[in-house]
Amino acid sequence: MSLIVAATGHRPKSLKTGYDIAPLIALVKPWLASRKPDTVISGMALGWDQAVAIAAMDLGIPVKAYLPFIGQADQWPQAAIYEYMRLLERCDERVVVNQGGYEPWKMQSRNEAMVDATDLVLALWNGGKGGTGNCVAYAEKQRKPIENLWDIYDLDL
Repeated sequence: MSLIVAATGHRPKSLKTGYDIAPLIALVKPWLASRKPDTVISGMALGWDQAVAIAAMDLGIPVKAYLPFIGQADQWPQAAIYEYMRLLERCDERVVVNQGGYEPWKMQSRNEAMVDATDLVLALWNGGKGGTGNCVAYAEKQRKPIENLWDIYDLDL
């Protein structure tokens, strides 16, 4: 039976590790290795999204990038834009969910498209409000299973 996993989680400002995603990759890699999903969907945002994509690629799991719009990284620091572009090139597929440039609602539209296309949502969510919380709420409404690794992350660091 196939398994598609979509990642939702916090950005660096909400993570104890900040922009250092190595601990996030180390956290998610064993989970991915044990579950062996056929595909991982990443929203490609800084933090958890990119960590899950990198861990999946390291394990040879195909990654689909769901982009909220073209130019998602345009306002990021130059080094982050470079890493984003490098990561996008390694993705097996790219899905642009919305046309045009930045508008805040496009992040949730992207999240909903990811949830609609997945079998299970893999979250790194602290329980707070915001984009990750909205994505988890939408997944619950769609009755998609959710595994939240926050408690493991919070204990490990």
